[in-house]
Amino acid sequence: MSVTLPVSASELYDAWLDSKKHTAFTGGAAHMSKRENGEFTAWDEYISGMNLELKEGKFIKQTWRTQEFKKDAPDSTLEITFEEKKGKTILSLYHYNLQKGDGKKYGKGWEDHYFKPMKAYFKGK
Repeated sequence: MSVTLPVSASELYDAWLDSKKHTAFTGGAAHMSKRENGEFTAWDEYISGMNLELKEGKFIKQTWRTQEFKKDAPDSTLEITFEEKKGKTILSLYHYNLQKGDGKKYGKGWEDHYFKPMKAYFKGK
């Protein structure tokens, strides 16, 4: 999945990992970390995970799960790339290791609860 936003890659990367900005662009409380192995929560603790790999302004890899995951289900993995072109950034999101049948549900969630509100938030910047 991807979305193009009218913001620099470094600003978008920073907003993803900043608690106040992540909260502002999604509308759900977030407590983020800017460190590898740092834990985070988003959407009022509905989402939780850990930063596995961070490349400033370029790439984020995280473990990711929601409160809907079964307790014994493994975390899924989220990889986000940021590619800046002509003052805009293409955010590409690859979400894998989901439980069977969850891909469409979470795909719609990314669109409705991240991409759409991010377009509105960054349009006003």
